[in-house]
Amino acid sequence: MRIDHRRFTTLLLSLIALPAFTACSPGGQQSAGITITGTIANTSLDEASGMQAAKNVSDVYFLHNDDGKAELFAVGPDGADLGRISVAGAENRDWEDISSVPSDKGPLLVIADTGDNFAQYDSVRLYFVPEPEPGADGRYSGSQTVQHEIDLEYPDGPRDCESVAWDPHSDRIYLLSKRDQPAQIYSIAREDALRMDHAKLPLQGVAYPFRAPTQRDLVEFGQRDGPWVSQPTGLDFSSDGRKAVVISYRSLYLFSREEGEAWPAAFGRKPLEFEGPGSRKEEAVTFARGDETIMVTTEGIPAPVYQFRLLEEAP
Repeated sequence: MRIDHRRFTTLLLSLIALPAFTACSPGGQQSAGITITGTIANTSLDEASGMQAAKNVSDVYFLHNDDGKAELFAVGPDGADLGRISVAGAENRDWEDISSVPSDKGPLLVIADTGDNFAQYDSVRLYFVPEPEPGADGRYSGSQTVQHEIDLEYPDGPRDCESVAWDPHSDRIYLLSKRDQPAQIYSIAREDALRMDHAKLPLQGVAYPFRAPTQRDLVEFGQRDGPWVSQPTGLDFSSDGRKAVVISYRSLYLFSREEGEAWPAAFGRKPLEFEGPGSRKEEAVTFARGDETIMVTTEGIPAPVYQFRLLEEAP
C-alpha cells in the first residue's frame, strides 16, 4: 500500500494510524503496524537524511540535514523540537546517515559524510562526536567538537552511499552503496575507524537485488529519483546485531542474520519488504531503544515521523 504524495497533506491531518502491512519470506510471515506519531516541528530540519536514537536518554533522536550547516537536531518521538547542536570541526558536504558506537568515554555519534551523487570524490569521511547531553530543561544547545575523523576510499572507485551503521555483533561499521544494482557492501572495524585517519574499505559482497522501478515509479518520482526508489537511503542494526533495517524511497526492508552468520552473507538473502510508509523521500531510519519499534522520517516539509512496529511472526 502506498499513499499518493499529492494527497499527503490531507491524509496527515486526518490519519492517526496506517493499516498493518504484511510481508512474506521463505520462513513465514510478518506483519507491521505503521503509525504517524507527529511531524518534525523544527522547520530548519527540512532535508532529514539520518536518524539515530540517543543512547544516554530515552525518547530522543538525533537527526541532520544532508547539506548546509554542520549541526545536529534533537527531536522527540513525536517530532517535537528539543534543540540543536553545532558540530565544531566538521563540514557538511553531503551528510547522509548517522549511527552510534561505544567508546571508553561514552557513546560517540558517527556522522557519515558519504553522499556522492555524481561519483566525483576520491574519499568520503566519518566524523565521531560525543553524544550531546541535554540541559536541565531537557533541551539541547551549544556545540560538540569532533573527537576523531577518518577518510575512507572505496577499492573500486567513488560510490554514492546513504546507508551507514555500526553492527554490535561484528563491531564493524557497514556502508551500503546506493547507485549500484545490486547495492555493494563495505565495512571497517570500529577500532580501526577510531584510530586511523585514512583507510581503504574492502568490498565484502553485494546485497540481495532490490526491486527494479516500475513505470509508475519513474513517473511518480521523476527521472532523477525514479531509478533509485528501491535503493538504500538509510541503515540501522538492532542492539543485538540480529536484525538490520534498510529504508528506501518506496519500501522498508528487514534483514535477519542467522546464528554464526556474517552480515555480508545475511544481506545477500531476500529480506522482508514492507511497501511504505507513504511519503516521497524517506532517508532516515533507526531502531528505537529496546528494538521494539523502528522510527522513520523523510526529507521535506511537513516531515512526518513514522513508528514501525512488528506485530507477529508465524512459523
